Amino acid sequence: MFPPGLRLRQTREALGLTYRDVEKASYQIAVNRGRPDFILHISRLADIENRGVVPSLHKLYSLAAILHLDPFEIAGWYEAPFRQTSNDGACFPPPHTFLSSSPLQPVPTRATETPVGLESTELLQRPPAGIIPTPEIKNSASHKYRFGFVGLSDRRMMPLLRPGSTVLIDITLTRIEDAEWSNEYDRPMYFVEIRNGYRCGWFQKDKSRLIMQPHTLSRCAPEAWLTPDDAAVVGQVVGIVSYLDVPWMHRPSAIPEGHPNSSNKVL
Repeated sequence: MFPPGLRLRQTREALGLTYRDVEKASYQIAVNRGRPDFILHISRLADIENRGVVPSLHKLYSLAAILHLDPFEIAGWYEAPFRQTSNDGACFPPPHTFLSSSPLQPVPTRATETPVGLESTELLQRPPAGIIPTPEIKNSASHKYRFGFVGLSDRRMMPLLRPGSTVLIDITLTRIEDAEWSNEYDRPMYFVEIRNGYRCGWFQKDKSRLIMQPHTLSRCAPEAWLTPDDAAVVGQVVGIVSYLDVPWMHRPSAIPEGHPNSSNKVL
Protein backbone atom coordinates (compact mmCIF):
# COMPACT_ATOMS: atom_id res chain seq x y z
CA MET A 1 0.00 0.00 0.00
CA PHE A 2 1.47 3.33 -1.08
CA PRO A 3 1.67 6.08 1.57
CA PRO A 4 -0.87 8.91 1.17
CA GLY A 5 1.77 11.49 0.23
CA LEU A 6 3.02 9.34 -2.63
CA ARG A 7 -0.52 8.84 -3.89
CA LEU A 8 -1.11 12.58 -3.89
CA ARG A 9 2.15 13.20 -5.72
CA GLN A 10 1.40 10.55 -8.34
CA THR A 11 -2.05 12.07 -8.90
CA ARG A 12 -0.61 15.58 -9.21
CA GLU A 13 2.05 14.44 -11.67
CA ALA A 14 -0.50 12.45 -13.69
CA LEU A 15 -2.52 15.66 -14.08
CA GLY A 16 0.59 17.53 -15.22
CA LEU A 17 0.51 19.95 -12.28
CA THR A 18 3.59 21.46 -10.65
CA TYR A 19 3.91 22.60 -7.05
CA ARG A 20 3.51 26.16 -8.29
CA ASP A 21 0.30 25.23 -10.13
CA VAL A 22 -1.21 23.73 -6.98
CA GLU A 23 -0.18 26.72 -4.86
CA LYS A 24 -1.67 29.17 -7.35
CA ALA A 25 -4.95 27.24 -7.52
CA SER A 26 -5.12 27.07 -3.71
CA TYR A 27 -4.82 30.87 -3.54
CA GLN A 28 -7.88 31.14 -5.76
CA ILE A 29 -9.80 28.72 -3.54
CA ALA A 30 -8.81 30.78 -0.50
CA VAL A 31 -10.12 33.92 -2.20
CA ASN A 32 -13.37 32.18 -3.19
CA ARG A 33 -13.91 30.79 0.31
CA GLY A 34 -12.64 33.81 2.21
CA ARG A 35 -10.17 31.86 4.38
CA PRO A 36 -6.36 31.77 4.08
CA ASP A 37 -6.41 28.25 5.61
CA PHE A 38 -7.09 26.85 2.12
CA ILE A 39 -3.71 28.00 0.82
CA LEU A 40 -1.20 25.24 0.05
CA HIS A 41 2.24 26.78 0.08
CA ILE A 42 4.90 24.92 -1.88
CA SER A 43 6.83 24.03 1.27
CA ARG A 44 3.71 22.60 2.95
CA LEU A 45 2.75 20.62 -0.17
CA ALA A 46 6.28 19.15 -0.28
CA ASP A 47 5.96 18.15 3.39
CA ILE A 48 2.60 16.47 2.72
CA GLU A 49 3.91 14.54 -0.27
CA ASN A 50 7.35 13.60 0.97
CA ARG A 51 7.48 13.79 4.77
CA GLY A 52 4.21 12.18 5.86
CA VAL A 53 2.64 15.40 7.15
CA VAL A 54 -1.13 15.07 7.44
CA PRO A 55 -3.02 17.94 5.72
CA SER A 56 -5.41 19.98 7.82
CA LEU A 57 -9.10 19.96 6.99
CA HIS A 58 -8.99 23.05 4.77
CA LYS A 59 -5.85 21.95 2.95
CA LEU A 60 -7.39 18.53 2.36
CA TYR A 61 -10.31 20.34 0.74
CA SER A 62 -7.93 22.23 -1.56
CA LEU A 63 -6.10 19.05 -2.50
CA ALA A 64 -9.36 17.28 -3.32
CA ALA A 65 -10.59 20.19 -5.44
CA ILE A 66 -7.33 20.79 -7.32
CA LEU A 67 -6.47 17.11 -7.86
CA HIS A 68 -10.10 16.17 -8.61
CA LEU A 69 -10.18 13.56 -5.85
CA ASP A 70 -12.89 12.47 -3.45
CA PRO A 71 -12.06 14.10 -0.08
CA PHE A 72 -13.48 11.08 1.74
CA GLU A 73 -11.09 8.87 -0.22
CA ILE A 74 -8.13 11.04 0.73
CA ALA A 75 -9.17 10.91 4.38
CA GLY A 76 -9.31 7.12 4.08
CA TRP A 77 -5.71 7.09 2.92
CA TYR A 78 -4.85 8.68 6.27
CA GLU A 79 -6.84 5.99 8.10
CA ALA A 80 -9.72 8.35 8.88
CA PRO A 81 -12.63 6.60 7.07
CA PHE A 82 -15.32 9.29 7.46
CA ARG A 83 -17.86 7.22 5.52
CA GLN A 84 -17.83 4.68 8.35
CA THR A 85 -18.63 7.12 11.13
CA SER A 86 -22.20 5.83 11.30
CA ASN A 87 -20.92 2.30 11.82
CA ASP A 88 -18.59 3.28 14.65
CA GLY A 89 -21.15 5.67 16.10
CA ALA A 90 -23.64 2.83 16.49
CA CYS A 91 -21.45 1.48 19.29
CA PHE A 92 -21.86 4.69 21.28
CA PRO A 93 -25.59 5.50 21.37
CA PRO A 94 -26.55 8.72 23.18
CA PRO A 95 -29.25 9.08 25.84
CA HIS A 96 -31.88 10.45 23.43
CA THR A 97 -33.32 8.82 20.32
CA PHE A 98 -32.22 10.53 17.11
CA LEU A 99 -32.04 10.20 13.32
CA SER A 100 -28.78 9.94 11.40
CA SER A 101 -27.79 13.13 9.60
CA SER A 102 -27.17 11.49 6.22
CA PRO A 103 -28.67 8.71 4.08
CA LEU A 104 -27.35 5.20 4.50
CA GLN A 105 -24.15 4.42 2.63
CA PRO A 106 -24.16 0.74 1.58
CA VAL A 107 -21.08 -1.26 2.50
CA PRO A 108 -19.64 -3.14 -0.49
CA THR A 109 -18.87 -6.81 -0.01
CA ARG A 110 -17.45 -9.42 -2.32
CA ALA A 111 -19.85 -12.07 -3.53
CA THR A 112 -17.38 -14.78 -2.60
CA GLU A 113 -17.59 -13.72 1.03
CA THR A 114 -21.34 -14.22 1.34
CA PRO A 115 -22.15 -17.12 3.69
CA VAL A 116 -23.96 -20.01 2.06
CA GLY A 117 -25.70 -23.06 3.41
CA LEU A 118 -26.99 -21.34 6.55
CA GLU A 119 -30.61 -22.51 6.34
CA SER A 120 -30.27 -24.04 9.82
CA THR A 121 -29.01 -22.44 13.00
CA GLU A 122 -25.25 -22.81 13.25
CA LEU A 123 -22.30 -21.54 15.23
CA LEU A 124 -19.87 -19.78 12.89
CA GLN A 125 -16.16 -20.32 13.30
CA ARG A 126 -15.55 -16.64 12.47
CA PRO A 127 -17.70 -13.55 11.89
CA PRO A 128 -19.20 -13.26 8.39
CA ALA A 129 -17.10 -11.08 6.09
CA GLY A 130 -18.13 -7.46 5.95
CA ILE A 131 -20.19 -7.60 9.15
CA ILE A 132 -20.87 -4.18 10.67
CA PRO A 133 -22.67 -3.13 13.85
CA THR A 134 -25.44 -1.49 11.84
CA PRO A 135 -27.88 -2.89 9.24
CA GLU A 136 -26.41 -3.50 5.80
CA ILE A 137 -28.43 -2.97 2.62
CA LYS A 138 -27.45 -4.73 -0.58
CA ASN A 139 -28.80 -4.24 -4.10
CA SER A 140 -30.97 -1.34 -2.96
CA ALA A 141 -30.98 2.39 -3.53
CA SER A 142 -29.24 3.86 -0.50
CA HIS A 143 -31.30 7.06 -0.62
CA LYS A 144 -34.36 5.05 0.49
CA TYR A 145 -32.88 4.33 3.89
CA ARG A 146 -31.77 6.20 6.97
CA PHE A 147 -30.32 5.04 10.27
CA GLY A 148 -32.05 5.79 13.55
CA PHE A 149 -30.62 5.27 17.01
CA VAL A 150 -32.73 4.45 20.05
CA GLY A 151 -31.45 6.52 22.96
CA LEU A 152 -30.15 4.88 26.10
CA SER A 153 -32.90 6.59 28.09
CA ASP A 154 -35.65 5.62 25.64
CA ARG A 155 -37.36 2.57 27.16
CA ARG A 156 -40.74 3.02 25.49
CA MET A 157 -40.54 -0.21 23.48
CA MET A 158 -38.78 -2.42 26.04
CA PRO A 159 -38.29 -5.36 25.85
CA LEU A 160 -39.06 -5.58 22.13
CA LEU A 161 -36.74 -2.72 21.19
CA ARG A 162 -33.89 -2.24 23.61
CA PRO A 163 -32.24 1.11 24.38
CA GLY A 164 -29.08 1.50 22.35
CA SER A 165 -30.50 -0.35 19.32
CA THR A 166 -29.89 0.78 15.76
CA VAL A 167 -32.89 0.78 13.42
CA LEU A 168 -33.04 0.88 9.65
CA ILE A 169 -35.75 3.19 8.30
CA ASP A 170 -37.39 3.05 4.87
CA ILE A 171 -38.27 6.71 4.34
CA THR A 172 -40.61 5.86 1.43
CA LEU A 173 -43.02 4.15 3.85
CA THR A 174 -44.59 7.06 5.72
CA ARG A 175 -48.21 5.93 5.84
CA ILE A 176 -49.22 4.42 9.19
CA GLU A 177 -50.45 0.85 8.65
CA ASP A 178 -51.89 -0.50 11.89
CA ALA A 179 -54.40 -3.14 10.79
CA GLU A 180 -52.61 -6.05 9.12
CA TRP A 181 -50.79 -7.68 12.01
CA SER A 182 -51.50 -10.63 14.29
CA ASN A 183 -48.87 -10.31 17.04
CA GLU A 184 -46.48 -7.75 18.44
CA TYR A 185 -43.61 -8.96 16.27
CA ASP A 186 -45.61 -8.35 13.09
CA ARG A 187 -46.91 -4.94 14.15
CA PRO A 188 -45.03 -2.30 12.15
CA MET A 189 -42.87 0.23 13.96
CA TYR A 190 -42.23 3.75 12.75
CA PHE A 191 -39.66 6.45 13.33
CA VAL A 192 -41.33 9.81 14.00
CA GLU A 193 -39.92 13.30 14.35
CA ILE A 194 -41.54 15.51 16.98
CA ARG A 195 -40.84 19.10 18.00
CA ASN A 196 -38.20 18.27 20.58
CA GLY A 197 -36.77 14.99 19.32
CA TYR A 198 -37.79 11.61 17.92
CA ARG A 199 -39.87 8.58 18.83
CA CYS A 200 -39.52 5.01 17.60
CA GLY A 201 -42.20 2.37 18.10
CA TRP A 202 -45.86 1.56 17.48
CA PHE A 203 -48.14 4.29 16.18
CA GLN A 204 -51.74 4.69 15.14
CA LYS A 205 -53.50 7.54 13.37
CA ASP A 206 -56.72 9.05 14.72
CA LYS A 207 -57.79 11.77 12.29
CA SER A 208 -55.25 14.55 12.85
CA ARG A 209 -53.72 12.91 15.91
CA LEU A 210 -50.70 10.62 15.84
CA ILE A 211 -50.66 8.34 18.86
CA MET A 212 -47.67 6.34 20.10
CA GLN A 213 -48.48 3.16 21.98
CA PRO A 214 -45.49 2.03 24.07
CA HIS A 215 -44.98 -1.62 24.85
CA THR A 216 -47.13 -2.60 27.82
CA LEU A 217 -44.12 -4.02 29.71
CA SER A 218 -42.26 -0.72 29.42
CA ARG A 219 -44.70 0.94 31.84
CA CYS A 220 -44.52 4.11 29.74
CA ALA A 221 -47.63 6.16 29.02
CA PRO A 222 -49.02 6.68 25.50
CA GLU A 223 -48.24 9.99 23.81
CA ALA A 224 -50.14 11.93 21.16
CA TRP A 225 -49.34 14.79 18.79
CA LEU A 226 -51.19 16.77 16.14
CA THR A 227 -50.04 16.25 12.56
CA PRO A 228 -48.42 17.75 10.65
CA ASP A 229 -47.71 20.61 13.07
CA ASP A 230 -46.22 18.67 15.98
CA ALA A 231 -45.16 15.34 14.46
CA ALA A 232 -44.11 13.86 11.11
CA VAL A 233 -43.45 10.24 10.15
CA VAL A 234 -39.86 9.78 8.95
CA GLY A 235 -40.47 6.21 7.77
CA GLN A 236 -41.13 2.60 8.73
CA VAL A 237 -38.59 0.56 10.65
CA VAL A 238 -37.53 -2.35 8.44
CA GLY A 239 -34.48 -3.61 10.32
CA ILE A 240 -33.10 -3.68 13.84
CA VAL A 241 -29.67 -4.35 15.33
CA SER A 242 -29.94 -4.78 19.08
CA TYR A 243 -27.43 -5.75 21.75
CA LEU A 244 -28.10 -8.11 24.63
CA ASP A 245 -25.31 -6.60 26.72
CA VAL A 246 -24.29 -2.96 27.02
CA PRO A 247 -21.52 -2.38 24.45
CA TRP A 248 -21.43 1.36 25.12
CA MET A 249 -19.96 0.56 28.54
CA HIS A 250 -17.03 -1.26 26.97
CA ARG A 251 -13.91 0.72 26.17
CA PRO A 252 -10.77 -0.55 24.47
CA SER A 253 -7.87 -1.03 26.87
CA ALA A 254 -5.49 0.65 24.46
CA ILE A 255 -5.52 2.30 21.05
CA PRO A 256 -3.58 0.23 18.49
CA GLU A 257 -0.35 1.74 17.29
CA GLY A 258 -0.43 3.53 13.96
CA HIS A 259 0.77 1.99 10.75
CA PRO A 260 4.39 2.61 9.75
CA ASN A 261 3.30 5.19 7.16
CA SER A 262 1.10 7.14 9.56
CA SER A 263 2.07 10.45 11.15
CA ASN A 264 0.87 12.36 14.18
CA LYS A 265 1.68 15.72 12.62
CA VAL A 266 -1.33 17.69 11.40
CA LEU A 267 -0.62 20.99 9.71
